[in-house]
Formats: sequence, structure tokens, C-alpha cells
Amino acid sequence: MHPCALLIDGLGTLVALAPPAPALRQELAARCAIDVSEEEAGRALAAEITFYRAHMGLGRDLAALAALRRRCAEVMRDALPASEPLAALDLDTLTQVLLSALRFDAYPDARSALVRARRAGARVVVVSNWDVSLAEVLERVGLAPLIDAVVTSAAVGAAKPAAAIFEHALGLAGVAAEDALHVGDSLDEDVRGAADCGIPAVLLRRGAPAGAPAPDGVRTIGGLAELDWT
Repeated sequence: MHPCALLIDGLGTLVALAPPAPALRQELAARCAIDVSEEEAGRALAAEITFYRAHMGLGRDLAALAALRRRCAEVMRDALPASEPLAALDLDTLTQVLLSALRFDAYPDARSALVRARRAGARVVVVSNWDVSLAEVLERVGLAPLIDAVVTSAAVGAAKPAAAIFEHALGLAGVAAEDALHVGDSLDEDVRGAADCGIPAVLLRRGAPAGAPAPDGVRTIGGLAELDWT
């Protein structure tokens, strides 16, 4: 019998972040006539992403998310080479530059996997360590119509592998733990977090070499096309 609900991770599983450094360099040049190298843009974005990951729980509503994004933009500015044009750039514009450089795409196998799950009668709930903008991202990449609910760590106040975020997802799906399947690309956050709640889990290892050893007792797949709903 196939699961009654598919709980599925966001970043690295359904969507990917396009390389942001070239986009940031292009945005700074086009909007602000500020020239930085791709390496400099990459270092600034690495600093911003590190800050964001440590503070994404603050993005629990739209107002708080806007404040978090402004702080992220300031972190990015501080990590870029100092210049008068950059220092003079107003924070709203800088924030828009940052957001324009962060572009997400759905993985080629994401849509078909969600379609198969829904055709089998399963409810689909995205469970992700993300701020409340995730639903908007899924809308932009065209996956939102195939998703019944979106659960983010920021909205719940708990990040994977905490039990609270999985329990919230189960409640939205309306199923017991044993009747769900969770799929994600993190052994600790996704597989072990779900297993601790009694949810069967699958580890997605995109790009893993063929025949690469899997963690003991963990079911692994190389892509979402391998999910079987028959």
C-alpha cells in the first residue's frame, strides 16, 4: 500500500538555487554602476547566506521577513569591497539587488514526482527549513498547484530535525506518521528527524556516484523519478 501523504523537503529536493554570484555582479552593475568580480560577489553572498541560515527563523511573517532581508543586505554590503557608490546605496535598493540575485528553479524531476503522488491519492506537504517566503518561491517555479500545504521552520518556530515541524506537517496532511513518507536530501534533518517521529523516510542524494555506499538502514534514491507510487 502506498503512503497517504508525501512530506517533502524544499531546497535541494524540489528546488535549487541558481548560481547567485554572476547574478549579483550583473545586478550591481546594471542597477548601481558598481563593478565587482565574480569572486568578490561570491564571498559576499557566502557571508549573507551564513547569516541568513543562522537567523531565518526570524522570517516568521511578512514584516519580520522584510526586516531580515534588510539585515542580510547589510551583511552582504559589509562583505563587498568598500566603495563610495556602494556606501551611498540606499538599503531598499541594496535589498532588491540581493533578492534579484537569488533565483530558484524547480528540479526537472520535481513536477512529475508530485503529479505521480497526487494521482496515487497522496496529499503533498512541503516541509522545509525556510522563511515564510517559500510558498511564493514554489508559486514562481510552478509547483504550487501540486502542493496541498507548505510548512516552514520560521512559521512553526522549529527547524528540522525537531519533531514539532514534522508533527505540524502530519496534522496538515491528516495522516498518522506510519501512513506518510518523507523525502529530503539531509541525513540528519530529513531522514533521522522524520524517523524519530515514526515517519518512513527516503534520502535523496542528487549527483551521488553510482554504487556509492548508503548509510546503513537508510533507503536512498538518486532522483525523484525513483519514487514509486504504484
